[in-house]
Amino acid sequence: MNSLGLFALLLAVATLLGIINYRTLKLPLTIGILLISMLISLIVMILNPLFPGYDLQQVPQSLLGTINLPRTLLDGALSFLLFAGAMQVDLGLLLSRGKSVAALAILGTSLAVGLLAVPAWLIFPVFGLAVPFSWCVLLGAMLAPTDPVSVVGMLRRLGLPPALQATFAGESLFNDGVGVVIFGTMIGLATGETSSVSIGDFVLRFLVEAVGGGLLGAFTGWLTLLLLRGVEDTQIDLLGSLALATGTYSLANGLHMSGPIAVVVAGMSLAGKAGHRAITQKSREEMVVFWNLIDEILNALLFLLIGFELLEIRLHLAPLLTMLVVIPLSVLVRGASVFLSTMPVHLQPGERGRALGVLTWGGLRGGISVALALGLPAGELRETLLPVCYGVVVFTIIVQGLTMGRVVRWLYPETAPPS
Repeated sequence: MNSLGLFALLLAVATLLGIINYRTLKLPLTIGILLISMLISLIVMILNPLFPGYDLQQVPQSLLGTINLPRTLLDGALSFLLFAGAMQVDLGLLLSRGKSVAALAILGTSLAVGLLAVPAWLIFPVFGLAVPFSWCVLLGAMLAPTDPVSVVGMLRRLGLPPALQATFAGESLFNDGVGVVIFGTMIGLATGETSSVSIGDFVLRFLVEAVGGGLLGAFTGWLTLLLLRGVEDTQIDLLGSLALATGTYSLANGLHMSGPIAVVVAGMSLAGKAGHRAITQKSREEMVVFWNLIDEILNALLFLLIGFELLEIRLHLAPLLTMLVVIPLSVLVRGASVFLSTMPVHLQPGERGRALGVLTWGGLRGGISVALALGLPAGELRETLLPVCYGVVVFTIIVQGLTMGRVVRWLYPETAPPS
């Protein structure tokens, strides 16, 4: 099957599952697609041993192998998803909350990695699993970043105060790049490709990838706006935004910089005053519609693939029991990392920990975490960490995602929309 046929198949399946969700579950589209695709995967896994002459998982697994979610997401779709979210943020509010965003994205993500790695290293032996500490750090790096796709989509329907929305969105857009940098630094140590990693190595890599990526995104965004200034043609503006998203991400990866951070900064350039001067209001409105459509389509396909990736997981008792312990642990770690990284914010009069509660429960994980887990080297350790990571991701999307509205109405009754 060629690429066009595969894309058509995914669109058809996503549409069918979306219709089923609309007529039965009536959940938000992406969550409904995720649940139904997971249910189909479980049915296939249960029926497979009953037909020894046939391998029911062979066809879907071969298709998943062709798609290769880690490469498809990290080297392709992520550029569109991050750009779509970044270009629609309120840049003025985001800059006014810059300290909180930076603290959450850099310090908070780093704290989350360590705060999860240490207890996970102590928990695995309880269930008879020997997992080196370096691999526990990898688990922390996979689960530390919040998912911008889920978070930005959630913010669209919640009535949070604008400043908190800006903080929430900014963190989710930037902490992916930080998590990927930590993961990329530790994977060599975990697999034995490098003998040691010093603080200096990490700082240098962070400066090259994260800071370098941000500067690259700022430059490509500035250059694109310079070229578009004075051009009053909607089609050219749309082409320019597509070129900016894909070109920035590809160039950053080619220069060994952080593609996620670069494309976020590039997308935010369209949301600033310079972007408003360079692009007409009509073009901007059509651009928002276009990128919202791209975001919705890729979001649906991503959650479809996450649901079917369950077929890639070998279900064993010990990892499943570990997963049940790590799920509540991940929520506690999220709360601790948010609190410790932005402690002055929560000491302000009137907050009473409300922002802490929303940021903690709204820390949804998603495609980035699953893609990093699937990208681990094949072996026993991958088979151990993959179900743990997958379970946390599914819990945050389904349980936390579906109850987030109630949490907001409870903590912010004066601003939250009615259910």
